[in-house]
Amino acid sequence: MPERLRTARGVGRSLRIYYGDSHRAAAMDKLYARFIKPGDLVFDIGAHVGDRVAAFRRLGARVLAVEPQPALVRALRLLYRRDADVLIEPVAVGSTQGSITLNLNIDNPTVSTASAAFIAASAHASGWEGQTWGEQIDVPMTILDQLISRHGTPAFVKIDVEGFEAEALAGLTQAVPALSFEFTTIQRDVALASLSRCVALGYKHFNAVLGETQTFVHPEWQTAGEIAGWLRELPMAANSGDVYATLDRRLP
Repeated sequence: MPERLRTARGVGRSLRIYYGDSHRAAAMDKLYARFIKPGDLVFDIGAHVGDRVAAFRRLGARVLAVEPQPALVRALRLLYRRDADVLIEPVAVGSTQGSITLNLNIDNPTVSTASAAFIAASAHASGWEGQTWGEQIDVPMTILDQLISRHGTPAFVKIDVEGFEAEALAGLTQAVPALSFEFTTIQRDVALASLSRCVALGYKHFNAVLGETQTFVHPEWQTAGEIAGWLRELPMAANSGDVYATLDRRLP
């Protein structure tokens, strides 16, 4: 199959998955409403096809959508071209400014990554069969501090960059009110490194969501140690989710 057709099919698959479930969208709005109010600025780091952008906009937030994959940047620009409150930056986010090699999974762009370790960890892992990263491109890379310098301090930062979360957090030197980062059970070390970085930034209150459930797994905010223990004990089949960190546990 021609590469252009495979790319279009991969993007179309993502659009169907992430925009096709109204119940999921409503649950996502409820979750993010804990952290976001109308007029807030939100960073979506690893925006993919922008389903989180849509949720943030439904909540009345202004959004900086950061996505390095050219095909997904085109999709984002088509989806949000008439929305003045969505700004798109076609860059990767890491620990330094410059450029980086992005490994593209054309058939499943959700898992395209700048992390060679992520690809290695997926090899022979249950649930990751058939994933291939057959193309590499060099993309510009910036840091969270620089994005904040250019656009302002966000109320919330969502980070989902396929095994590059710790590097993205390393480029943040002052805590924002709240953030989330993705974890995978094939790379618990990355999740624990990301958690440690959050602690170094001053975050004290943590929770988590498994997969796309959009529901906290713990009824109360947890300490970093409690979340670390939970991450270590998760079965491999849990696959992935997001850790949430906040400076203020009084959030709803």
